[in-house]
Amino acid sequence: MPNVKHQKWWGWGEENVFFTWENKPAFAPLVKRAVGIDLRPRQRDTVDFATADVPGSQISDDDLQALREIVGATHTVLDDELRIVHWAGKSVTDIIKTLQNRFERVPDAVVYPGSEDEVQALVKAAVERDLVLIPFGGGSSISRSLQPRPEETRTVVSVNLGRLNQVLEIDEVSGLARIQAGVLGPDMEEQLNGRGWTLGHFPDSFNHSTLGGWAATRSSGMQSDKYGDIADIIRGMNAVRPGGVVKLRPLPSTSTGPSLREMFIGSEGRLGIITELWVQVHRIAEHREVIAYMFPTWQQGLTAMRLIHEAEVHTTFARISDARETEFSLATQKAPTSLKKTVAAKGQDALWAVMRRRGWDTSAMCIAYVCFEGAKDDVARKKKVVAGIVKKQGALTLGSGPGALYDQKKFDTPYLRDFLLEQGVIGDVSETAAPWARLTTVHKNVYEAAQSAFDELGKTGWIMSHMSHSYHSGACLYFTFAFEFTEDVDREYALVKTRIQQAFIDAGGTLSHHHGVGAEHSPWMEQDVSPEGVELMRGLFRTADPGENFNPGKVLDSPDTLFKVLGSEGSGQEQ
Repeated sequence: MPNVKHQKWWGWGEENVFFTWENKPAFAPLVKRAVGIDLRPRQRDTVDFATADVPGSQISDDDLQALREIVGATHTVLDDELRIVHWAGKSVTDIIKTLQNRFERVPDAVVYPGSEDEVQALVKAAVERDLVLIPFGGGSSISRSLQPRPEETRTVVSVNLGRLNQVLEIDEVSGLARIQAGVLGPDMEEQLNGRGWTLGHFPDSFNHSTLGGWAATRSSGMQSDKYGDIADIIRGMNAVRPGGVVKLRPLPSTSTGPSLREMFIGSEGRLGIITELWVQVHRIAEHREVIAYMFPTWQQGLTAMRLIHEAEVHTTFARISDARETEFSLATQKAPTSLKKTVAAKGQDALWAVMRRRGWDTSAMCIAYVCFEGAKDDVARKKKVVAGIVKKQGALTLGSGPGALYDQKKFDTPYLRDFLLEQGVIGDVSETAAPWARLTTVHKNVYEAAQSAFDELGKTGWIMSHMSHSYHSGACLYFTFAFEFTEDVDREYALVKTRIQQAFIDAGGTLSHHHGVGAEHSPWMEQDVSPEGVELMRGLFRTADPGENFNPGKVLDSPDTLFKVLGSEGSGQEQ
């Protein structure tokens, strides 16, 4: 097996890492109210790969030999478990299908190139031999960006870039780094931190996603308020195409026609394979602090987040959970196991009592976290300005304790999703962005759309939200929904997800702020970027890849959509 890190074949992340609820006394009662089930102890620690019924590889001896000549026999893999690791991403439906042995089109081989020259040879061979190449980073996609088209009859090769995992150079004067595309987030930060730098890009999937994957899906990180989205961070790149390598130098700005850099960012492998990137890096901050605040209502909290941005307080992030997500967050608190924690818990209960005496509806309160970085005096100044803004919106400052806990646990949430699946519950996410003036409407309409789907299915369902990334003109709203599923899970999921996505568009939001398009979101592209915009994009893909050798069926024209599950071949407009 090549020396590359992989996620477990049957779920998210690493083996032997679990979410547990027994030490969280408020969690089971909340789940009962939210989705109507009684939790049971975890029964699944792992899944034996012997239970997987894997379709055989269809690769010919001739194609296999050609791949081995390019990357070597050791790095050309037909192993069934690794083929299943690479057959899909980690969306909730991907994991359900994997656990139920409902494999569709599985890659015939997985290759691990060790250089850009090897990637170029693979691309050349794909065109000459009419193979399908699908670039693979950490496999964390939840928008179905990694699956071959189900009806694909050609040889499918997953190109795992995990051996291309080095920070190659740092221009310390310019604050730029040249980094290979296959590096995982933690490995990249370790290399940068060792020299006093950080990229500052921390998506939820950080531990199991790569720099190239972030570029290919137009990712955002939790700290984008300070460091920018990945499109702001990337200054240049190398992308391998059939005719050669597109090399974009790391310039601060250019006026040289339509942006090739922008074309490749978010292209999901359809224009070629990104092998290395020039990115902006920053000196590690002298001081970092996350402060928690509690607001009486969602609207007051949302207003405060907008005013913080309007006041040009340069926070690292500023996010707020709505009332339901706040309730959920509080329900995941562990039972106190020490005198200090017991005292803290009693202090929290006393605070809630004080708030109720002041007239707060504690079922409506919303928790916010704001992160400050910089020199200590600069952090103190920013905290003072924010304290004044949130106070005018009625907030109480909870301090750095809850904020530090949030910072420590920020990458753990996906394990909860796998736990819920074992309990027979789907827990999944959808996110959008909209102008500040539309956010309240988007939030309201999405709640109503989800509830309409739950009602139609006759289910007790749950939806909650937070505002995560903010900009001059608007912000991202991130929704989590959950419901108990049955054997009709495909249709149930499709109904709920399509209602939510359509509500985004109808209320003035985008179909995705940072999860990309893949196959999951492709039906809404005309509504999002206009029919003429889609036709222009389609022309780009057609010209750049006339043989459809590079991850076909993603972004546009996917044959495998949620509407197909619902019995419609059309777009969201037809629902």
